[in-house]
Amino acid sequence: MTEPKPGDPVRIHIWVTGHVQGVGFRSFVQQSGVLSGLTGWVRNVGYDTLETVAEGPRDKAFPKINLNLSLRAIVPSEARIVWETARGEFQNFGIKYGV
Repeated sequence: MTEPKPGDPVRIHIWVTGHVQGVGFRSFVQQSGVLSGLTGWVRNVGYDTLETVAEGPRDKAFPKINLNLSLRAIVPSEARIVWETARGEFQNFGIKYGV
């Protein structure tokens, strides 16, 4: 998918690798998603990776689920972002537990 325009509905898939355990990052991302009116989920994948899928208008999805991780004392070693086509499958923004 090409990068969408600001108001376009999008699905953004983000993987952050680094020190993401025990720092409240899942809760931070979930709360940011809810406050931004996004839908989707966030979960830990293994010990050092956090995965997020969020849907909403492009101008809300990217700045709010941003990678300004210094706010949460997180030092990522890698972040990968993939823009996808919105599917409208989520009702809210939650935390997924387990893999």
